[in-house]
Amino acid sequence: MTDRESKIAVVTGAGSGIGRAVAVELLRAGWSVVLAGRPPETLEETAGLVPGGPWLAVRTDVSRPEDVDALFTAAVERFGRVDLLFNNAGTFGPGGVPVEDLPYEAWRHVVDTNLNGAFLCAQAAYRRMKRQEPQGGRIINNGSVSAHAPRPMSVAYTATKHALTGLTKSLSLDGRPYRIAVGQIDIGNAATEMTARMETGALQANGQTAPEPVMDVADVARTVRHMAELPLEANVQFATVLATAMPYIGRG
Repeated sequence: MTDRESKIAVVTGAGSGIGRAVAVELLRAGWSVVLAGRPPETLEETAGLVPGGPWLAVRTDVSRPEDVDALFTAAVERFGRVDLLFNNAGTFGPGGVPVEDLPYEAWRHVVDTNLNGAFLCAQAAYRRMKRQEPQGGRIINNGSVSAHAPRPMSVAYTATKHALTGLTKSLSLDGRPYRIAVGQIDIGNAATEMTARMETGALQANGQTAPEPVMDVADVARTVRHMAELPLEANVQFATVLATAMPYIGRG
């Protein structure tokens, strides 16, 4: 966050799940939020959860460079600058598919959304943050605990989340001269539509299917807000927020 009173955030994947929760948290905290996502109606539903909050909805496919450029152009035209990008848009892809059966098209879709989309949005934010006055801003990438440990049959998702960690480190290093702080939040089992199956049963590394605990997505949103509202002289490089008892640490 800058030292100025106005705080302008771009949140991708803002129409549902973690993106929606973070957008709502920021709006309630007084941020102006640019909501990016594919279905415009879901973006408007997100904005409607905080009546009167300053927002702008922009239909965006983050895997398309022209959409990303239009998103950031609209953000600057409406609010004058970008102080925060929450790089959140992502997809898990087809679940339960063995490596040898995963269609290339499915692999490519996950890579285009999770990795290429994150790069394109970070690049567009970087360009604005570098030249705006006051200079600088913050990028928070939504990683995953899959950036550290995979689930069975999740090769595309896991590969992109590992790659996102490298993207975070490179962006963080290259942003130092321009007051661009870059960090990553790795999330495990936040209760959203994407993780609904965890409570009924998720495939484990030993081949068994077992239910897993989840946490309130609002706890994730508060963590992102904390990271976002630090002065640019401080940065949470990596944060891991997960359901306390999920099978992640140890042997499951």
